[in-house]
Amino acid sequence: METDHKIAFGGGCHWCTEAVYKSLKGIISVEQGFVASEGEESSFSEAVIVHYDHRGISMEDLILIHLFTHKSTSAHSMRKKYRSAIYTFNTTDYEKSNLALQKFQENFKSPLVTKVLPFREFKISDKAFQDYYYKNPYKPFCKTHIAPKIKLLLLKFADKVDHIKVLDQ
Repeated sequence: METDHKIAFGGGCHWCTEAVYKSLKGIISVEQGFVASEGEESSFSEAVIVHYDHRGISMEDLILIHLFTHKSTSAHSMRKKYRSAIYTFNTTDYEKSNLALQKFQENFKSPLVTKVLPFREFKISDKAFQDYYYKNPYKPFCKTHIAPKIKLLLLKFADKVDHIKVLDQ
């Protein structure tokens, strides 16, 4: 049985999104960069591709974490650069992701703006920006924008966090 599954997420800065997913159990790897879908969403937007072992963490858990770690209910002016999206690689995950969004809406007072989109293309970030948080945890950007997301993970999703990696910071 295959254990390496993948799904992509966009919503905020890809440095932040990468740090969130690299902090979780069951994650095989995270590719940081820019994802494009189709139609109106064919432009590239900051995102990550998450490779995970479904025995260690479920796709539904990854989606719920995504919704809580970016402004998933805000249609702010930077949504073209920071598209709130779940990018899927097959129709089964597309359908499961849509069902998960419907289910998880009850956790939010405002409507979710996150879309489920088919993955089309990926461009990886410059090497200098990959693994940004874990290379630079004390830089002002990391302390201001990423550290609060890691703290939220520890408070809300503690059973999903790779505590050894996170607590080494």
